[in-house]
Amino acid sequence: MASDLLLNVKDLHAGYGRAEVLHGLNLSAKKGSVITVIGPNGAGKSTMLNALMGVLPSRGSIEYQGRSVTLNSLEERVMQGIALVPETRALFGTMPVEDNLLLGAYRQVRLGVKDSSAAMENVYTLFPRLKERRAQLAGTLSGGERQMLAVGRALMSKPDLLMLDEPSLGLAPLVVKEIFRIIDSLRSTGVTILLVEQNARAALEVADYGYVLEMGEIALEGPAADLAKDSRVIDTYLGAARKSAA
Repeated sequence: MASDLLLNVKDLHAGYGRAEVLHGLNLSAKKGSVITVIGPNGAGKSTMLNALMGVLPSRGSIEYQGRSVTLNSLEERVMQGIALVPETRALFGTMPVEDNLLLGAYRQVRLGVKDSSAAMENVYTLFPRLKERRAQLAGTLSGGERQMLAVGRALMSKPDLLMLDEPSLGLAPLVVKEIFRIIDSLRSTGVTILLVEQNARAALEVADYGYVLEMGEIALEGPAADLAKDSRVIDTYLGAARKSAA
């Protein structure tokens, strides 16, 4: 039902200057679900997230919580409960972990929630390592810890829609496993997750529904479990080994 939709995107066009990257993209996400968008480098995955966040101008329709946010600014979308963890993580390296997290509480402060200690404890429960390193400068953290901090900072705003851009990029396999375990555990909080990821296997395992983005257009979509068994997805994104095991 439409009332179950948190995000409904229709005919989205976006790009950089005259170079259009997205050509009429359609995508939706139900409340409390994990949606993934997989695809090769240059397909337009990050462009899509930046357009949804309001970082890039776009044409088309973006409905969030039943209302159009197409003309809303980045700041307005943040205040409405949309958060993006960019591929670069965009942390303040010369500031301690705890101060980085407090900056993420901007939305809650604007909404009149002056005490962020409960949100901080929730983040520390999800990421015990951040609590151990709360006084450490963000720039001295490992790659996995920086990703945890970037996600934790976004969660400090208590978003309804959390968008993650390549959270596993450049991380060791064990750390990737931990990041995806945490993404899966976020289901219990009720947050809707839009996950952009090149690690198609891990993304499809954690997601409810998936989209394959190629050359700025949706090439395939369906329940994540079905996409993981699709021969085209297996051959292109999961490798021959997965096909022989299927």
